[in-house]
Amino acid sequence: MNRDGRMGAVNRTAMPAPRRLFLNWSGHVHAHPHTFVRPTSAGELGEVLRSAANAGQRVRAVGAGHSFTPIAAGEEVMINLDHLSGIITVDEASGRVRFHAGTRLRDIPDLLAPFELALANQGDVNPQALAGAISTSTHGTGLGFTGFAGTVTGLSLMGPDGAVRRLSATSDPEVFDLARVSLGVLGIVTEIELQCVPAFDLIAEEVVADVDELLADLCLRMRAADHFEFYWFPHTDTALTKTNTRVGLGEIGPGHLAEAGVRNRFLTLLDKEVVENGALRLAVELGSAVPSLVPRINRIAQSAVSDRTYRAPGYDVFVTPRRVRFNEMEYAVPIESGAEVVREIRSAIESRGWTISFPIEVRSAAADDVPLSTAHGRETMYIAVHRFVKDEFAEYFRVVEQICRRHGGRPHWGKMHTLAADDLCELYPRFDDFCALREKLDPQAMFGNRFTDSLFGLDSRTGRK
Repeated sequence: MNRDGRMGAVNRTAMPAPRRLFLNWSGHVHAHPHTFVRPTSAGELGEVLRSAANAGQRVRAVGAGHSFTPIAAGEEVMINLDHLSGIITVDEASGRVRFHAGTRLRDIPDLLAPFELALANQGDVNPQALAGAISTSTHGTGLGFTGFAGTVTGLSLMGPDGAVRRLSATSDPEVFDLARVSLGVLGIVTEIELQCVPAFDLIAEEVVADVDELLADLCLRMRAADHFEFYWFPHTDTALTKTNTRVGLGEIGPGHLAEAGVRNRFLTLLDKEVVENGALRLAVELGSAVPSLVPRINRIAQSAVSDRTYRAPGYDVFVTPRRVRFNEMEYAVPIESGAEVVREIRSAIESRGWTISFPIEVRSAAADDVPLSTAHGRETMYIAVHRFVKDEFAEYFRVVEQICRRHGGRPHWGKMHTLAADDLCELYPRFDDFCALREKLDPQAMFGNRFTDSLFGLDSRTGRK
């Protein structure tokens, strides 16, 4: 292996090199691959895959390691595409932009700025690689917008033999359709074309609301806004709502938003890093040490939140840095069931006497036609629960999962859940079609691990059903 971690081929030697430790962002998932590769070209990546295939070794691609499941963890060969990043082509007339798959979401605003383009929507964090974001059905919020995969207009997919398929709605359309969310089991995504939009600002309104009143008209609030979400700290009666209105660059906001001012960059940094992350760390550390204090801490934290309105570039409003590490479960439920799911989670917390320091986050997304998208075929409400990394999460997540499943919930592919193939095939109408394509493109299941085997009903020893 080279000093920078690159390797042009995967070799077996009499004296194997020490295995490398891989940890995901939260530190909960770990793996010890014997080879960790950072190719600098598609040709080098192809050599790695051919060598792994010849040696019968399994391969996983990893970006930021921001998935909370072992979906990217590999015990043999792990591949990181950080050196394959940036823009490949821009069609300014259509707004379609082709990226190398290793491009980090955090870098995309600057890459698109010269073309006055932007991503149509974003989630609330941005360290992920673009390939990881689409492959796990990552999303933002807003009923007028799909998740990332719904904006994909083209893909390049490299198979075990290093050959590349160039996919789109007009080139190998059936494979393209199923590959938009693939969990990395169809091959290595090397290029991604996205439908981008003209750059825009967001006017953000952050308002504290009574939880019961919020849940009573939650769907109406979500439909009335371009982007709506809320955070509720358990053990409190209020929630922080965030309503974001899109405005073109240089345009005046509608109605009462016309006077919204641009936030001072220093104050924004101070607020996001010191107030939000610093105060949250103190709160959760204290709550972890003395759990009985959590309800009081949450009430104090919620009472300190005040209403505010401000304007900033869209990506700057969407994204908040997360410095306090946690584990997370998120379920996608039909939008009409969302409010009741939150009520049931609230009731479970109260009846079991749990002390939960992290807020529950609730967002929404438009229905899409991506076969393995968590919003496939239905408008969706996303409900995410979190636990500080020092706190036990198993019982809390187990009960939340039971509640969400009773309402037809689908788990986020990159966040904790316990579902396997028999469960998933009931949630996704084209699940069997996807499994058949996986068998066709990768019959030896080279692109997988024990976790993905469980998702698709494979025997981890043979890679077959």
